[in-house]
Amino acid sequence: MVNRARARSPRRLMHRFRPQLAAEGLPGLLPGLVGLPGFAIPDFLPVLRAYSGLQVPQARLSYAASDTLGRIGSLEVRLARTAADVRRAQRLRFQVFYQEMSALADAPTMIARRDIDPFDPVCDHLLVIDHGAVRGPLRKPAVVGTYRLLRQDMAEQHSGFYTAAEFDIGPLLARHKGLRFLELGRSCVLPPYRNKRTVELLWHGIWTYVLAHQLDVMIGCASLEGTDPDRLAMPLSYLHHCVRAPEEWRTSAVPRRYVEMNRMPKRSVNPRKALQALPPLIKGYLRLGAFIGDGAVVDRQFGTTDVLMILPVSAINSRYIEHFGPTADRHAA
Repeated sequence: MVNRARARSPRRLMHRFRPQLAAEGLPGLLPGLVGLPGFAIPDFLPVLRAYSGLQVPQARLSYAASDTLGRIGSLEVRLARTAADVRRAQRLRFQVFYQEMSALADAPTMIARRDIDPFDPVCDHLLVIDHGAVRGPLRKPAVVGTYRLLRQDMAEQHSGFYTAAEFDIGPLLARHKGLRFLELGRSCVLPPYRNKRTVELLWHGIWTYVLAHQLDVMIGCASLEGTDPDRLAMPLSYLHHCVRAPEEWRTSAVPRRYVEMNRMPKRSVNPRKALQALPPLIKGYLRLGAFIGDGAVVDRQFGTTDVLMILPVSAINSRYIEHFGPTADRHAA
């Protein structure tokens, strides 16, 4: 379950747009350093935090350092507690997105060997840890899965939502001012752990987080492999005709990146074949009750075509709430 992948591999949710960390045409290890064009302290500080793994103080208000959100056997799901935890999540993302998959790494990413961006310090980082597997000289339990969580209150205090690089979510937020949004992104799991237990723990952690912060809507981008929409005509058309968001929840890809999803008439779409062509992550969101935004976005850096997932808590299939428990007690530690 990763945010992007080759064919037959699980896809990741969300937002692989990498904000410009260096002056255009002049990448650097720490963009914004004195002497580089465009130097500015406000631009430098988020990057410095992201590279260090430090989070802004407001990013984690609701959990004590000892909190475990859930367990299944040797697997534990919890939030990152330290800068070292965040760096471990970034290393896992690099391993999956850049080493296993085909994302194109810039020089800073290759040097750090971590997937880093300035949104990391204002997000919570959900980790799945295997206490039965230890790694590194310190013999720490291995981080085998991660999800990045960005609450609306943190987004509004800092740089907004990551999703806004691809989708015009402003009108959606404005129509639902009384609701609290959560952006899900950067999800990935190591290949040996791409199974029901790990995915269930990740969703248990997200559900626990949603309840703790009294969140109302989850949003994020999901990827289909490939950058030729015509080759993706069947699944894109299925999403457009069958699960497009109702008007009150609908929002579109940003105009300059908008790709039409309605590429086949509804009568020509074979739902069974279309579902088979969808990546596991998208199918998982649809089972929960998610809607799809209007229009797709081609991400050539990552070789994917992205769609917007919108999942109001009120729309979640009741059997999933019953499965995890209305108070997220199914896998509680």
